[in-house]
Amino acid sequence: MTATNKRPDKQIARGPKGGDELVFMALGGLGEIGMNVYLYGFGPERSRQWLMVDLGITFPHEAEPGADVVLPDLRFIIGEKQALAGLVLTHAHEDHIGAVIDLWPQLNCPIYATPFTAGMLKTKMGEYGKGMRLPITEIPLGGRFMAGAFDVEFVSLAHSIPEPSGLAIRTPAGLVFHTGDWKLDDEPLVGSPPDVAKLKALGNEGVLAMVCDSTNAMREGRSPTETEVARSLAKLIENAPRRVAVTTFASNVARVRACADAARATGRTLVIAGRALHRVIQVAIETGYLPENFSYLDQQRFDDISAGKVLLLCTGSQGEPRAAIARISEDQHPDISLDPGDIAIFSSRTIPGNEMSVGKVQNALARRGVDVITDNEALVHVTGHPRRDELREIYSWMRPQIVVPMHGEARHLKENAKLARSCGISETHILTDGEMLRLWPEQRGVIDEAPVGRLFRDGNLIVPDAEGPVKARRKLSFAGIAVVAMTMSRRGDILAEPQVVLDGIPDVDAEGEDMHEIVLDAIDGTLRSIPQKRRGDLDMVKEAVFRGVRGAINEAWGKKPVVKVLLTVVDGRG
Repeated sequence: MTATNKRPDKQIARGPKGGDELVFMALGGLGEIGMNVYLYGFGPERSRQWLMVDLGITFPHEAEPGADVVLPDLRFIIGEKQALAGLVLTHAHEDHIGAVIDLWPQLNCPIYATPFTAGMLKTKMGEYGKGMRLPITEIPLGGRFMAGAFDVEFVSLAHSIPEPSGLAIRTPAGLVFHTGDWKLDDEPLVGSPPDVAKLKALGNEGVLAMVCDSTNAMREGRSPTETEVARSLAKLIENAPRRVAVTTFASNVARVRACADAARATGRTLVIAGRALHRVIQVAIETGYLPENFSYLDQQRFDDISAGKVLLLCTGSQGEPRAAIARISEDQHPDISLDPGDIAIFSSRTIPGNEMSVGKVQNALARRGVDVITDNEALVHVTGHPRRDELREIYSWMRPQIVVPMHGEARHLKENAKLARSCGISETHILTDGEMLRLWPEQRGVIDEAPVGRLFRDGNLIVPDAEGPVKARRKLSFAGIAVVAMTMSRRGDILAEPQVVLDGIPDVDAEGEDMHEIVLDAIDGTLRSIPQKRRGDLDMVKEAVFRGVRGAINEAWGKKPVVKVLLTVVDGRG
């Protein structure tokens, strides 16, 4: 395996060659929040069996224009796919299952999931899978199964979606507990509380390593419960004089139920807007997390209900431009409008990177006279991840020999490791994506590195990060494009006046001179500088015009645009 991202500050651990090893690595999810892909390997170096945990996406940032979602680069495990025993999904959030449909065909391995997660994946497959069939094995809550050398047991936890599960992964080297996303919520509103008895039993069994969610490792205390949020939402809705719109993560079934309960208690009618919410509600009914008689109206019925009797639940809490609340904020929704005195509750936390888009929606609502309530003003959202007291508690139950922080930016991983050491866990390892950690036998540490990276879903295509179209669009967004079209004979004679198109470039320079004329003068000067006998080298002419145009625009503007020279050769005068 060739290392492509080796960190000079890390020493590669050396150990006995040829024997069995237990290793852990991530192809996404370390040093970032999102795009979770984790791998456990067992066996000798050249013949390991692998178990993949989760296969998720993240969302593009502003420097990745036009990309729809970001996918992990799986080239390492694709090269080992004959030894991949299976893919285990801890829960149904997009940052844990969102890449399955796009990337599973390159893996062709069994998939294991609990019923709600399996239902969400099947629904996505039916909508986006183009006839794809996935080999999904449904495992009951708390169920146990074998995947190659790995004995895997689901352990029920709490999160902001039904059926979040930690994984007790038993191997001949020992037991690893992979937490997935979790919190300790005794009143989760939907589903059962965490299986504390099982967590304590695993600790008594003996835990070699714990790979642990770090998202809230910097926040003291405990996370409030979903039941507390439900009470707070109900009070806000009860006191609202006019329409109430609640936007939240579509996957948060507890929040859907809280809104339905509040609507029923206050004599309001629940209206649902957003395809993702319809999809989640259907799966939640099928798996028993919402009652079979769960009732609501579709968005087309919004205007049929008086202003004081409607409770709208809609998508778009992260500022997605085509989601329901964004379209409502711009008065562009075909069925729904909000007026002065109405209330919009953002029952969610803004994911880092989405602040500008969420702020844009909230400001547009405020300009319409809508009162906006966020988690800064009221208890309308709780995190799905553990704060420091919850981390301390689970460390005291499980007493692992090793802690490997995951699911967080670098500062979160560092703080989780520091907290684990304060709880008496002497060995912690902070990794980055691609670093392979030997967990067993002794001489533990980073032993290798695998190539990692980002792919983009760009429309209907999967494209690379490094030299793909998104990178080209990034350049265009910074400095525009200049296109020069020229017609020449093979001998190098100019047969027509050059044509110039400038896009994303100022019309005039600081002195008011027309930028088109600046470019035309640069082309003319470049061609005049090339002796006639050398103009037959058309590649050289194209390169000279390219440099001349880019240099002239840079001198006039101070930026170097993308420049394309289109040369048509005519067998005419020569």
